[in-house]
Amino acid sequence: MANPEHLALLDHGVAQWNEWRVRSPHTLPDLSDAKLSGKQLAGIDLYCANLNGALLCNTNLNGANCTKATFNNANLMRASLEKATLKQAELVNATLSVANLNGANLSYAVLIGADLKVALLRDADLSHADLSATELYGADLRSADLDEANLSRANLSTAMLIAANLSMANLTRANLDRAEMGQATLYRTNLHAASLIDAHCVGAFLSGADLSHANLSGADFSWSKLSRVNLAHANGCRANLRGADLRHADLSATNLIEANLRGANLSAAMLTDAVLVGADLSDVKCDRTQFDTTKPDSNRHR
Repeated sequence: MANPEHLALLDHGVAQWNEWRVRSPHTLPDLSDAKLSGKQLAGIDLYCANLNGALLCNTNLNGANCTKATFNNANLMRASLEKATLKQAELVNATLSVANLNGANLSYAVLIGADLKVALLRDADLSHADLSATELYGADLRSADLDEANLSRANLSTAMLIAANLSMANLTRANLDRAEMGQATLYRTNLHAASLIDAHCVGAFLSGADLSHANLSGADFSWSKLSRVNLAHANGCRANLRGADLRHADLSATNLIEANLRGANLSAAMLTDAVLVGADLSDVKCDRTQFDTTKPDSNRHR
């Protein structure tokens, strides 16, 4: 339960609250389970504050300092945290659906199991954040920084990841079906067993990424950088890889039935047991000997 004295101080407004924080730097605010929905708390200092279980629906926290604050199981639905600082904050199982976190700093934050459906996270800093098993369906993550973030088992279906930085992020078993990922950077990203059905990744940078056992059925990777990518045992049936750079890629046992590889660069790619039946291989750049170890019908359309 919240500390009654701290709640009373909050009632006097953000200015007096922040003055109190300056005078009492070692006192950690306890606002756990507090009902703060709809409050105007822009610019408030909540450093290391306890807001576990708090009700913060539609609350204005724009520009707030929430560094190392805890919001575990808190309800921040439709809250506005634009350009707020939540570095190293804990938001385990928090509800942040439709919340505005544009430009917020969530680096190293822990958001395991959080609900971020349709949340606004454009230009947000989520580097090194733990977003495992989070619900990010339809979230706007355009130009967000997710460098080395943990997104394993996260649901990013239909999410907007255009120009996002996902370098070295962990997306194992993540759902990226129908996600918009054009111009995104996924350098050495782990996408093992992830689902990217009908995802749009035009012009994305995935060099060195692990897409082994991933489902890429119908995904659009045209003109993407996929050099040295691991696509072993992936399902790329009907995938669009037109003009893609697949130099030194591992396509061992990859299902590329009816895939569009027109003009792709497959130089030095490993194609052992790849299935290319019905694939468009016109204008492909490669050594013809690369197809000698593939399945019998794989070079029919060469």
